Amino acid sequence: MLIDFEPGDYVKNPAHESWGIGQVQSIIGNKVTVNFENFGKRVINAENVKLEKIENE
Repeated sequence: MLIDFEPGDYVKNPAHESWGIGQVQSIIGNKVTVNFENFGKRVINAENVKLEKIENE
C-alpha cells in the first residue's frame, strides 16, 4: 500500500465531508493521524479509509 502524503499535508475524508479539511500529523505504518477542523484528531487506518490529498490551490 502506498500512502501519497506526509505530515503537514492537508487531506479530506470523502466519506465524511462534514469533518472538513484535516492536516496530517503523523504516519506510522498504515495508521495516519489527522487533525480535522470540524472533528478533531482521528487515527485513520489507511487500508480501510481512502483519504484524498488537497493540492495547493
